[in-house]
This record gives sequence, structure tokens and C-alpha cells, in this order.
Amino acid sequence: MKTYTATPAEIDKKWILIDAEGVVLGRLASVIAMRLRGKHKATFTPSMDMGDNVIVINADKVQMTGAKRENKTYYWHTGHPGGIKSRTARDILEGQFPERVLTKAVQRMLPGGKLSRQQMTNLRIYAGSEHPHEAQSPEVLDVASMNSKNTRS
Repeated sequence: MKTYTATPAEIDKKWILIDAEGVVLGRLASVIAMRLRGKHKATFTPSMDMGDNVIVINADKVQMTGAKRENKTYYWHTGHPGGIKSRTARDILEGQFPERVLTKAVQRMLPGGKLSRQQMTNLRIYAGSEHPHEAQSPEVLDVASMNSKNTRS
């Protein structure tokens, strides 16, 4: 038996629409990362960009369990001596770009490298409920109904 390897001509990309309202951040990010890599397909090939194009709406209404909203801290460095900066998840979600919390969660669930950076370009996250991708007629994926633990009241 030979190992199957997909060719670029055999790759079939779909458009997926996910509503993040009320869904737990980590569970949502793992579903999105799986879709971006293409691991849900039987023809998955690790060295190819097999994943779907994912559109996420209502990213500002994502939920966190426990006290992560107040205690989870995102760090970055300015490049200057003593230039470490930090911000909590609450500050980011209530700030100008709340979709960055979900972007970082998905990015950190993908393996590092050129292919993962290419797959991240297939992810579009919007803070509100509007998106400019109606022409692609995306399929709706209801993450909240997949498992009762995916939502938090």
C-alpha cells in the first residue's frame, strides 16, 4: 500500500462561516486551527495547504472560562532595553482590535513555519456581525452546538 499525497490540483477549498458569540475561546481556536490545516479532510497532507477559508464574526463576544478575562496577560517587547509591555485579555477585548485575542489563540495552535503563516492568511476575523465575503457563499459551521462545553452562559 502506498501513502497518499495530495497534489495542488486535487485541493478543494471551501468557505466556512463561524459565529463566535458565546463560544469559549480555546475550543473555538482549536476548531478553527483544525479547519485551517485541513485535518478534518480524509486527504490531509501535512506539507500542503489543504485547509478551508474561515470567516469568524462576533469575535468581540467570545467567552473565557474562569478568571482568564482579568488574569490572562499578553506580553510583547518593543525592542528597546526594558521595553517589555503587557495587556490583559479584558483590555484587548474592550479595545480597538478585539479580534487579536482570537488571532493569537489560533496562531499559537498552529505549528510554526512558512506553511502555518500561509494558512493564517486564510483566516478572516471580524469583531462585528458583518463581513464582506457574501459572494463566496460560505457554509455556516455551528461550533456552539458541537459540544455543550463549547458555550458559556
